[in-house]
Amino acid sequence: PLNDDTKNEQNKHMHSMQELMPDTYKELCDIRSILEKNYHDMLDIEFTIQDGKLYMLQCRVGKRTGVAALTMAMDMLKEGLIDDSEVVMRISPAQLDELLHPILDAADEKKHTVLAKGLPAGPGGAVGVIALTSEKAKEYQAAKIKNILVREETNPEDVEGMRAADGILTARGGMTSHAALVARGWGKCCIVGCDAVKIDMNAGTVTMNGKTFKEGDVISLNGSKGYVYGTAVKTMDASENPALQKFMKLVDKYRKMKIRTNADNPADAAQALKFGAEGIGLFRTEHMFYGKNSEKPLFLLRQMILAKDVKEREAILAKLGVYVKASVKDTMKVMNGKPVVFRLLDPPLHEFVPQDEAKQKELAAALKIDVKEVRERGEGLHEVNPMMGHRGVRLGVTYPEVSKMQFKAIFEATAELHKEGFNPKPEIMVPVTCSVNELKFQKKLCDEVFEQVKKATGDKKLSYMFGTMIEIPRAALLADEMAEVAEFFSFGTNDMTQMGFGFSRDDIGAFMGDYLDKKILPADPFQTLDQDGIGQLVQIGTMLGRDTRPNLEVGICGEHGGDAESVKFCYFNGLDYVSCSPFRVPIARLAAAQAAIEEERSAKKCKCGKCK
Repeated sequence: PLNDDTKNEQNKHMHSMQELMPDTYKELCDIRSILEKNYHDMLDIEFTIQDGKLYMLQCRVGKRTGVAALTMAMDMLKEGLIDDSEVVMRISPAQLDELLHPILDAADEKKHTVLAKGLPAGPGGAVGVIALTSEKAKEYQAAKIKNILVREETNPEDVEGMRAADGILTARGGMTSHAALVARGWGKCCIVGCDAVKIDMNAGTVTMNGKTFKEGDVISLNGSKGYVYGTAVKTMDASENPALQKFMKLVDKYRKMKIRTNADNPADAAQALKFGAEGIGLFRTEHMFYGKNSEKPLFLLRQMILAKDVKEREAILAKLGVYVKASVKDTMKVMNGKPVVFRLLDPPLHEFVPQDEAKQKELAAALKIDVKEVRERGEGLHEVNPMMGHRGVRLGVTYPEVSKMQFKAIFEATAELHKEGFNPKPEIMVPVTCSVNELKFQKKLCDEVFEQVKKATGDKKLSYMFGTMIEIPRAALLADEMAEVAEFFSFGTNDMTQMGFGFSRDDIGAFMGDYLDKKILPADPFQTLDQDGIGQLVQIGTMLGRDTRPNLEVGICGEHGGDAESVKFCYFNGLDYVSCSPFRVPIARLAAAQAAIEEERSAKKCKCGKCK
């Protein structure tokens, strides 16, 4: 050991270098201080001692964990070794991520063998018993037993089980699959696309690379690396660090770009505010039909889908609008004074019609119709490629009454909040657009409803912004036309990547690993924005849109909003904000601040007066 501080159980009986060679030890410490002051960092220093003489061999910047990186940077700031801009640059987004999630204890993790590997969809670590169904996950949670939901893939009906689980492991799916999106939104550890996972529901077992586990057996996940362990690995919570709060204040000192969050309920909105979100860039109205307290609105939605004519549909929508208004109102109340972008109903309707026979019978009985009608309606809505089918704005064109209901709910909620002393800032976003005529059609409906609500409520402060989600390449290429109507653009980079590459975001797990291993692609384009291809569409859309409307507000709301490299790309291309999952907000804040510092440093280096 070098000194008493570095003694451990294995070497505590030995004399230290400090004891045996005090002069040489002092010389080494002095040189260490000189090197650290010169490099302004903690270093790995290599040396040797021959015949009592100290020889320095080499030094390099030392590796460190997220907690260590933060502690060192803040200590060096106190010592005057670095300034606060350098503190911000010293912490990588990956290191900051460690501070926000429970993680596996690195020392203990080394003692265990990796059993299987998948895609790291939700960072952090999780240890718990296997739950093969959402019901079992909820049962374990009720008994206060940490558990990991293991599924082939998840769907909206699994949401409550996913909420109850401490970690999620799926055999299929990519970085923007249902499991990945939900898990990241909640800051929950998740591994997807782990093809080693073989589930036998009849036997109640999971097999991974020859090892079989029963429901109730313990496994561990490293969501930051995509590693699965067949044993319990120790965890640690690195987030309870007061230095983190001080650090984030320094981050915001340099950050220029706004950071919003993707949130669909008051709880997620409140969590995002704690992490520093400055608004909601994506409120998905359809999420009120999934999970907790969704039974009544989902029933009305299904009833509306099965309506025989417009009159019947409007009557049901009037009842459904009460729930939509309550949902948007509660979230705007939490975000008081901050903008909230409401995306109109986006998924194809067939997703909401039950496919399970028992649930079809249950719905038929509740509606007092023959189960055959439910089945036939579901089959009638089936599409070969629903991601490119009858969804988004297309629903609003076919069923304008559905759009009107949402407009009315948002405006009435806004007026009610004004009366209660709040300051709501609604922004209405029309999804899946490809033509300015779609926007003109929806804007006309929106303005009609706006005037009706304004007259009925007498609210003179009632206002809103109208915009669109640019997720189809054609919309980006015709952005100058879209901006004639849209006051803001939000790039939906998940779907834009899917359509641009021709990759199904739910099925890429089967081949993306090969593409990355063989260096056909530098990164998963659903995780880090493809700047060469999809990035060009963002650049073109922003440029053309602002040619028409110079004050056009532009952001992104795809999962790329929480990826550091993608955030920097957005900053350097003049976007006003990025929006991401609540637990990714601090990472986006850091990436935006680092981009601003990089820009400032580049400007100081160049004296030509022409470069940015």
